[in-house]
Amino acid sequence: MSSYDQAVSRTDLGNGGIIPTQYAEEIIKNTPKSSVLLTRGRRVTLTSKERVQPVLNLFPQAYWVNGDSGLKQTTKMQWGDLKMTAEELAVIVPVPDAIIADSKVNLWGEITPAISESIGKLIDQAGIFGVGKPDTWPTAVVDAAKAASNTVEAGTGPDLADDIAALGELMAEEGYSVNGFASQPGLQWKLRRLRASDGTPIYQNSLNSTGVSGLYGLALNEVENGAWDASKAMLIAADWTNFLVGIRQDITYKWLDQAVISDDDGKVILNLAQQDCTALRVVMRVGFQVANPINRVEETASKRYPAAVLTPASS
Repeated sequence: MSSYDQAVSRTDLGNGGIIPTQYAEEIIKNTPKSSVLLTRGRRVTLTSKERVQPVLNLFPQAYWVNGDSGLKQTTKMQWGDLKMTAEELAVIVPVPDAIIADSKVNLWGEITPAISESIGKLIDQAGIFGVGKPDTWPTAVVDAAKAASNTVEAGTGPDLADDIAALGELMAEEGYSVNGFASQPGLQWKLRRLRASDGTPIYQNSLNSTGVSGLYGLALNEVENGAWDASKAMLIAADWTNFLVGIRQDITYKWLDQAVISDDDGKVILNLAQQDCTALRVVMRVGFQVANPINRVEETASKRYPAAVLTPASS
C-alpha cells in the first residue's frame, strides 16, 4: 500500500516529549523606573546620621543717613539650622537554593533592579505625598505647597499649558525660579493633544519625532515608579536645588546563608542554613529635607515654598 501524505506529528511522539518544549531564558519586563527625588533633588553625602546646614533667615538692612552728621544704624544677618536625619530602608529576599540551581534565568539579576525601583518608589511616596513618611522628614512636597497656597487647579486657564505657566508665575512671585517639573505618567501626551486655534499642535514639532522630555525648555520627569498619586497632583513645578536628598548609605547588598529570619515576636520564620536558602539583604539609609531660604522678593517664610502644584480639576 502506497502513501504520500503521511508525516510524523507531535502526537506520534508520545508523552516522552522527544521534542522538548522551549522556555525562554529572558523575562519580559519593563525597565526599572527611577526616583524623581533621587534624580531631580540635590544629593548630599551624610557622614553621620544627622546633618545640620545653615539656611539664611534674615537679610542685613542698609539705611539712608540723615544729613552730613546723621547717625549710621546697625543691622544683622541671621541663619537657621536645617536638620536632616538619615532613615533606613531595608528588605530581605530569601530564595531556596534548589530554585536558584534550577532556574533558567539569573534570578538575582532580576531581583536587584526591582528592589532598587521599590526603594525609589518609597522615597518618592514619602517625600512628595507623605505616604509612610518618617517623622524626621519634613512636610511632604504636595502638602507643603498647598499650605503656601502654591496651587493651580487644572482648567483655571484656557488650556493646560496656561495652567502650568501660572505655576511658574506663582513661584516667581515668591522669589523662586522653576528649573524642572515632575508629573503623573502620560502628562506629555495631554500636552501633545493641545491645538492652536487653527488646529496645529502646540507642544510638538512633528509626529515622527519623539522629541526631548521637557516643558517650557525645562526638564520634565514623568514619575512612572508607582509613587505618583494623580488624585492629589498632576504636576509639580519646583526649584529642585532646594530639595535635599542625603545619602548616608547608598543601596548595599549582603548575601546571607546562615541567618535566621524571625517575626516581631521572635518566632523563627525561616532558618536559611537548615532549610537550604540564600537571602539577599538590601539596605539604604537616606534623609530628605527642603530648604526655604529667605529671598528679596518674599521675606515671609509662610508665604513662600520652592514648589507649586497643578491639582486635578474638581468634579
